[in-house]
Amino acid sequence: MSRQKRLKRRVKAYSAKAVSTVLAGVMVLGGTGAAFADNSASTTANPPANQSNVSAPSAFSDVKTGFWAEKHIYKLAGQGIIVGNNGLFRPGDPVTQQEAVLMALRFMKQAGNADPNTQTVLPTGFEVSNYYKSYVVYALQQGLLDKTAELTADNKTSWGERKASREWIAELLIRSLDKSADAVAAGNASTGFADDAKVSANKRGYINLAVSLGLANGLDGNRFDPQGAVTRAQLATFFSRAEAQSGLVYDNTVQGYISDLKNDRLSVYDNGNTSVHGLNASTAYFTSTSENRINLSDLQPYTKVTVIGATYNASYVEITDPTQLIESLTGNFAMVAPGNKLFLKTSAGFPEYYYDDTTIFVDASGNKIEPSSLVADSVLTLTRETYSGSHKVVKVQVTSGVINKTTTGTIQSVNLTDKSITFKNAAGVPETFKWEDGNSLFSSQNSVLQPADLKVGAAVKYTIQENVIRTVEVTEGVERTVQGMLNEISGTTVVYKKKDGGREVKLLAAKPAIVIPGVTNPSSDDLVADATGGDNIQLTLGSDDQVTKIEVLSRQIDQFSAATIVDYNSKTQLLTIKDASGKPHVIQLDDKTKLAFDGIAPNLTTVGTRLTEGRKVNLKALGMRALSLELLTKYEGTLTAVNTSSRTMVIKVNAGESLTLPYPTSVEQFGNSNATISDVPIGSGVTAALGTNQDIIAVLKVKSVLQLETSMVNSGTNRIAIKVNGSSSEINTTQLPLSNEAGQTAKLTDMKAGDFVNVTFEGSTPLAIQTVKLTTGPVNGVDTTAGTLTVKDYSGAVQTFNTSSGIKITRDGTTTTTLGSLTTADRIEARKDANGSTIVRVLSQASRIFSRYEGASNEIVVKRDNMNDNSNRFRVAPNAYIHQGDTTLSVQSLKENDKIIMYFNNDVAVEVVKQ
Repeated sequence: MSRQKRLKRRVKAYSAKAVSTVLAGVMVLGGTGAAFADNSASTTANPPANQSNVSAPSAFSDVKTGFWAEKHIYKLAGQGIIVGNNGLFRPGDPVTQQEAVLMALRFMKQAGNADPNTQTVLPTGFEVSNYYKSYVVYALQQGLLDKTAELTADNKTSWGERKASREWIAELLIRSLDKSADAVAAGNASTGFADDAKVSANKRGYINLAVSLGLANGLDGNRFDPQGAVTRAQLATFFSRAEAQSGLVYDNTVQGYISDLKNDRLSVYDNGNTSVHGLNASTAYFTSTSENRINLSDLQPYTKVTVIGATYNASYVEITDPTQLIESLTGNFAMVAPGNKLFLKTSAGFPEYYYDDTTIFVDASGNKIEPSSLVADSVLTLTRETYSGSHKVVKVQVTSGVINKTTTGTIQSVNLTDKSITFKNAAGVPETFKWEDGNSLFSSQNSVLQPADLKVGAAVKYTIQENVIRTVEVTEGVERTVQGMLNEISGTTVVYKKKDGGREVKLLAAKPAIVIPGVTNPSSDDLVADATGGDNIQLTLGSDDQVTKIEVLSRQIDQFSAATIVDYNSKTQLLTIKDASGKPHVIQLDDKTKLAFDGIAPNLTTVGTRLTEGRKVNLKALGMRALSLELLTKYEGTLTAVNTSSRTMVIKVNAGESLTLPYPTSVEQFGNSNATISDVPIGSGVTAALGTNQDIIAVLKVKSVLQLETSMVNSGTNRIAIKVNGSSSEINTTQLPLSNEAGQTAKLTDMKAGDFVNVTFEGSTPLAIQTVKLTTGPVNGVDTTAGTLTVKDYSGAVQTFNTSSGIKITRDGTTTTTLGSLTTADRIEARKDANGSTIVRVLSQASRIFSRYEGASNEIVVKRDNMNDNSNRFRVAPNAYIHQGDTTLSVQSLKENDKIIMYFNNDVAVEVVKQ
């Protein structure tokens, strides 16, 4: 055997063992990814990797699941276009020009045409490693390389070992697609990038064409960086995406429709031929429309796929069209006959259908059955594939017949008009049955339900007899609601009277929500429980049948806010009052009346002495019976009007009534020591504290929620300091509720100086503190139509801000309210203010040349721009994101003369991008 044939055989074997890895998702030639080159060969005369060391997909230990180029590496390795070495792929390594040429020839399916015994002598100074010589010579001969440009280039360094630049790779790719003429035609136009002046004149047309084909994009700041180096992961993505333009069919690649799918294999039908491919833990699954890996369970039979893998063992499976090519037809079963024949009965006769051993037969519940168990006149649904032209029957399902069964599933829909329920049975198949009033029972735990109480998604156990629903038992419910009149409520239970007159007891969840129209922040004490006149309520029950919400639909009680006492008789316990309109009422007090005075609960004897003529009270009564009585010390509500002429103000109290009151003696408003009534905006929440004799408003306390920055946090003393008007004010948090934006309890130990908090004040008194979430990282997306801003923080989490309540963007000291001024090149710090507006601060940045890292001070030192440049040391945040593309780096891996971009938050580098 000649040396040439032996080498060809080795190259073929070497390519056949190539496999792949990992995810994608970045722009071709963009900031985080683009092309790729095979770095499997060294500079020696022989192939660098021993054949036994060629990596299988799962063996690339340096390409992890979720890596941005995963999809493209898996794909090209399965096709033999790229290979690894000793279990590594080295995705972040730069690509040399000679390596890129070999990969381009493999991409073109011409690597085998290179003559390893070529005697062609390359020009002096045009150095190429012996292993790559035949490929470079062939590339020059075939016009893949511009001979004139390459042979006259500056060859002070070895041409083959030189790092492939972004503009050089753009030309190589376009030439490999045989589109050089198109590139020449596009060579006179500017690339449109900010650094167009740095683009070589003879490369401009190739860059323009690569961009127009969607194969290349720019970097941050609308730059192309034409001389920047290309990594192996980038070049893999580059050529993978270019396959759509090549029209070539690659080895080990099959395109067709899934005709059969098992956990360990799939069969693919392609133009009359069926191939079977083994599946294992190393097989990677993707879709043509996404860079994200999917699971085997996401594959569906009868969909179009591309399968890549040597000797029918799939290493890569890609869904190219998720539409299942199937059709269904329905008819009455007649008979089965020898030869796998099935006959249906129709008005036109008995059509005949064929099935085989792979055809699935199931009953109405989705359980497998034998063809022989089919009953005459049962309604069957036949599913047939439509991709092969033979219309093979792949599934036969009984859709109706006499059904008697007890099974489990979930409720998909309830039709109260048709009296039917659609269940999704345990096999995931929908089935619909009707119920009969009086003969069908619905229940949940120990409660009898009505059909209207059944909720979509609830897990149920149901019994069908002669095709009719007999019982439905909710075994794991979703939220449902019940209504009735509130009779009793305690700390753990609620008792209500149902519409049919029966009483029912329900357990209360830990913190049930209370909703009472017209009452701000209601509690259970605001509910009226009575055997004959309690609130009409709606209870929301969770899946455990506990009450999660109590909503008052209507109430029978009379509420008198700021009523004036006319007389009280301690013997008869009759109280005469005038309501706010001056109308008199007589109310009977008794030992069940809830009494309150200045935050305490006195008894009727002690409070009776204070029920004197002219005194103000809040009263709730059911008919003549007093349910609750509160001696007024303050009014709480909303300021709705101010009359400067009469010096009065109108407060709508929480019970819903509007009270006209005199001007307050003083106004207490946080941050304003000289506040007057004119400083209080209409619509503000207020507390009007009464004087001792209830004849004046001693002080009007304005309720406010302010977002403030902390200057000190001391968890040991339970104190924080907040910045107010240029000074600092301390708050003792011992008795204050502390929560996060989600309403969950927060800890003072989780806070630090510089954080923002929303503080709720009553006058100058803090009532509650809420921590504010800061999201810092690159802008992930801007949708001006929907008014949304998406940020990917430095931990990788994505946060979406709805800016419908407004947005303020501060950049270099200038503030704007235009969402469209942000781009994906920006790094920002974003938060919601106390009013729901989005506050954005754009981080400053600097492009410098790296010099060294000083661990003792945790500082990056960069090279000075000039002799007077003293700003060359920058502190680095402990968790700073340091990366090149999507590859995370350590600060120690940065080398002298590396080009870097630093992004700063309060003068500390939080992100460092290696160019």
